[in-house]
Amino acid sequence: MSTTVDQGHHPVAGEEKTELKRVIGPKLLLLFIVGDILGTGVYSLTGKVASEVGGAAWVPFIVAFAIALVTAFSYLELVTKYPKAAGAALYTHKAFGIHFVTFLVAFTVMCSGITSASTASNAFAANLADGFGLDSDNSTLVLVIALAFMLLVAAVNFRGVGESVRANVVLTTVELSGLLLVILVGVYAASGGKADFSRVTVFDTSGDKSVFLAITAATSLAFFAMVGFEDAVNMAEETQDPVRIFPKMMLTGIGITGVIYVLVAVFSVALVPVGELGEGDTPLTKVVSAGLPDFPVDSVMPFIAMFAVANSALINMLMASRLIYGMARQDVLPPVLGRVHRGRQTPWVAIIFTTTIAFGLIYFVSTSDSDVVPALGGTTALLLLGVFTIVNIAVLVLRRDPIDRKHFTTPTVLPVVGAVVCFFFTLPVTGRDPIQYTIAGYLLGIGVLLWALTWIANRALRGKKTYLRDPEELASEDATKN
Repeated sequence: MSTTVDQGHHPVAGEEKTELKRVIGPKLLLLFIVGDILGTGVYSLTGKVASEVGGAAWVPFIVAFAIALVTAFSYLELVTKYPKAAGAALYTHKAFGIHFVTFLVAFTVMCSGITSASTASNAFAANLADGFGLDSDNSTLVLVIALAFMLLVAAVNFRGVGESVRANVVLTTVELSGLLLVILVGVYAASGGKADFSRVTVFDTSGDKSVFLAITAATSLAFFAMVGFEDAVNMAEETQDPVRIFPKMMLTGIGITGVIYVLVAVFSVALVPVGELGEGDTPLTKVVSAGLPDFPVDSVMPFIAMFAVANSALINMLMASRLIYGMARQDVLPPVLGRVHRGRQTPWVAIIFTTTIAFGLIYFVSTSDSDVVPALGGTTALLLLGVFTIVNIAVLVLRRDPIDRKHFTTPTVLPVVGAVVCFFFTLPVTGRDPIQYTIAGYLLGIGVLLWALTWIANRALRGKKTYLRDPEELASEDATKN
C-alpha cells in the first residue's frame, strides 16, 4: 500500500521496528476503519433485514455491532502484539502451529473477499439499473451487468491498483454522504410529520419463525454490514504509536458506524413500509424518495451506492488475488497461481482464478431460488464468523506467549464471549439460508482439493513437504505494489 512519506515521524514508546514508514495518524486510521466498514451491506441489505424482523430492523444491527465490538477487542490485543500484515492466518499459526489449519483460515479469508465482491457486483448492477431507469427486476439483465462489472474489476486489478490510505478519505466521504443523506432526510421528514415511528418497535417475523430466530437470522445478514474492521490490522506497521492509537480509533470507528447503521435502519422503517422496503436491492433510494419526494433521488442515490459498492468489490478482489498469489508462492497452492505478468507485474493467473470463482458464484446464486445479495452477503458473514471464532480462541492461547513490549490487553471474558457467540452464529439454528452453507462448503472444498493436489505434486515431483514457510509473508509486499 503506497502512502505519503512523513519524514518527520520518530519512533515512540510501544512501537515495534518496521521497514515501513509510520505515516498513519489517528484521523487517517479512523477514516480508513470507517471507510472499510461502510459500503455494500447497509446500502443493499437494510430492506432484507427488515423483512426478517419487521419494523425493529435496528435490533439486528445492534446485535451485529456488539459481536463486532467484542471481536475487535481480540484483534486489538493481537495486532498490537504481532503487528504484521498476515492478520488472522498469522494469529492462527502462532496459536496452533498447524500449517493446514493456517492455510484453511487464509483461504477462508480469501473466499470471504470473493463472496463480498460478488455481493457488491450484484448490488452495483441493481443500482445501475435503477439509476439509468432500466428494469431492475429483470434477473437476466442484472446478472449480465453484474458479470460485466466483475470483468471490469478484473481488468482494473490486472492493470494494477496503486492504493493509498489518503485516497480512502475521498472514498469514505462519498460512502458516508449517502448514509448521512438518508439520516438528514429522515430528520427532515420526521419534523414534518411524515415519519411513522410506531413501526420501529413492531416485530413482524417472516413465516412461522419465533422472535429469537428471526433476530438471529436478521443478525446473520446485518453482520455483513459490520465486517471490514478486521482489515485494519494490515495497517499496524504503518501506524504511528499503534499501541496507543489503534485501540481508540478502532473502537471509535466501530462505534460511529454502529450509530449510523441504527439511525439508517430506524428512519428507513419509519419512512417506508417494511413490505416495500424489502423488495429489490436499493432500499435506501426508496427511503430518500419517500422522505423528500421532490429530491432528484434517482439521479443521486443509485450512483452514490454504485460508487460505494464498486470500491468494496475492487478492494476485496485485490485482496483475494494477492492472498492466492501469496499461498502459491509458499507452495501450498499450485505454483501456476503464483505467476506474475511481466509487463503489468500483477498476479494475472490468481486474478483469473478468483474472477472465475466470482463468476461461478454470481451465476449459481442468480439461477437459484435465493436472493443473490442476501445469499452471498450472508455467506461472507458466515465465513468471517468462523474466522472470528478462531481469532477469539487464539487470543487466549497466545496469552502463553508473553512479549517484553507494551501492547493492548483485552479483558479475558470478552474473547470467551466472542468465541461462543461467533460460533453460535455459524450454526444452522440461527435460521441461515441453507444456500450459504452450500456456497461456503464448495469454496472450502476447492481449497482442500488444491492443497491436496499441491501436496501430491510436492511429494512426487519435488520430494518435499507442503507447509507455509513464512505465514507472516502471506500478504506479500511484492504482490501489492501495484
